[in-house]
Amino acid sequence: MRVGIVGAGQLGQMLGLAGKRLDLEFTYLDPAPDPPARIVGPVLKFPFDSNAGLAQLASLVDVLTYEFENVPVEAIEKVADSVTVYPPPEALRHAQDRLNEKRLFEELGIPVAAYATVDSEQDLRAAVRSLGLPLVLKTRRLGYDGKGQQLISNESDIATACQTLRGRPLIAEQWIAFDREVSAIGARNVDGQIAIYPLTENRHIKGILRTCRAPDASQSIADQAGQYLTRLLERLNYVGVLALEFFVTGNQLLANEFAPRVHNSGHWTIEGAVTSQFENHLRAILNMPPGDSSAVAHAGMINLIGTMPANWTSCEGERIHLHDYGKKPKPGRKLGHITVLADSAEERDRKLAKTSNILSN
Repeated sequence: MRVGIVGAGQLGQMLGLAGKRLDLEFTYLDPAPDPPARIVGPVLKFPFDSNAGLAQLASLVDVLTYEFENVPVEAIEKVADSVTVYPPPEALRHAQDRLNEKRLFEELGIPVAAYATVDSEQDLRAAVRSLGLPLVLKTRRLGYDGKGQQLISNESDIATACQTLRGRPLIAEQWIAFDREVSAIGARNVDGQIAIYPLTENRHIKGILRTCRAPDASQSIADQAGQYLTRLLERLNYVGVLALEFFVTGNQLLANEFAPRVHNSGHWTIEGAVTSQFENHLRAILNMPPGDSSAVAHAGMINLIGTMPANWTSCEGERIHLHDYGKKPKPGRKLGHITVLADSAEERDRKLAKTSNILSN
């Protein structure tokens, strides 16, 4: 089988590497000069919204997927007339607009923080009165890794925030003093078979994911997250891997956002689960039975941001794995990740702390 992937970044690379186990061939579309996935298969050098490029990609493959959620929906819908595309374009449409996303969650009975649409400074001042301070002002579209967001702590921040984010549809969200952040990741195939991974706890710095731990310690929270994830997968008639992110406050979950693709918080599954999220995405879009999503150990992951470790040999050891995406160093860029495995949560956390300390020195 021939698989086309829109985007040839590290997620496309890891999808391709996982596909070798399934004897799949890959072709990518990406305008970048040296994308990570070039080591797996040929890359067509077109913009992501190029009708000509997408048509050429569609002509070369049996099924088309994508590695990031900012692919233009209209372009994907056009190419869907000539090739099977998963995940479905409807999922992209919801994920690309935070207002549509919130309304979808509410439709499904998935709790969210209070919010208000903002199209003017007047709207923002009304949101401050109704939601209180602090609140988070976000662009409705194209925000990721902390981009397109502004914290409003007091009324003096309002004018500055409007100036910074002006000209774009916005949404104001109530500030949540959460205990922790978690993500539920699952795969659903064409026949509706679902596999859900153990819940993952995530820690961010400046909006960028830095570390993950799985499985999360609370089974009741994991069960609740799995129920919400299943509702979303079934409502969208979803095919592929989807990640649903939550804030945890006490015993309650509040949905933050979802990503219709393989997800950074699921990278631990490459070594830490029986079947990785990348293989299960491919199995889903090819309508194969999902692989076992159980964890094989307590896993932790560290994102490598901006630079790769010069002293990696100090970190090497049993059940510690480095992934180098082959990208040029740049501040804020995800260049690779390290996964650690252990027989207990305590041992995993010790390994994570030791590895993080070595990387910071």
